[in-house]
Amino acid sequence: MPKISDARRDARRAEILDAALRCFSRSGYQRTSMADIITESGLSAGAIYGYFASKQDLVLAVASRLLEERRADVESAARDHPLSPAEIALTLIRGVRTQMPMDVLLQIWAEASVDPGMRRLIESTLGRLRATVRQSLLAWALTQPGRIPDPAAWSTATAPVLLSLIPGFVLQRVLLDGFDEDAFLRAVPMLILHD
Repeated sequence: MPKISDARRDARRAEILDAALRCFSRSGYQRTSMADIITESGLSAGAIYGYFASKQDLVLAVASRLLEERRADVESAARDHPLSPAEIALTLIRGVRTQMPMDVLLQIWAEASVDPGMRRLIESTLGRLRATVRQSLLAWALTQPGRIPDPAAWSTATAPVLLSLIPGFVLQRVLLDGFDEDAFLRAVPMLILHD
């Protein structure tokens, strides 16, 4: 049997994750079965189980990918210049807004509250995202001499506060009819004083 390339393997894995994400978004994590994901993907059961042993493995991979994509957004945006706190927040929220099914994100957070494996993965992935945000805040703070007395302490304290804007945005977007996303985004720079 011919060996498949790493690129092809990664593409197949992404294809399966996309199918799982569509199912979770449509039916919810708890009501989605592996049979649903197999049908949605158009692949055989063997092909799916060759990549993921269980639905839990799939949701863990989905969660990891979604959070890693937001981390990469911040790193990419910060390549040209240090991002202000508002720019970091807006980069994250816009990524969530345009590239993440927010209902699935809520389900993942809920599952992490009762599933130790999911919680560990979320802690690890969120920890990497927080470290990237902290580093980006520090890079910006160092360009603001005199405004922030201790840039390292400030960036460490500010990163979790800034990240907390994401769940607030997601909860309101998913649960409140008439939530004005654009007004929320316009208010972010006004809320963050060091911009």
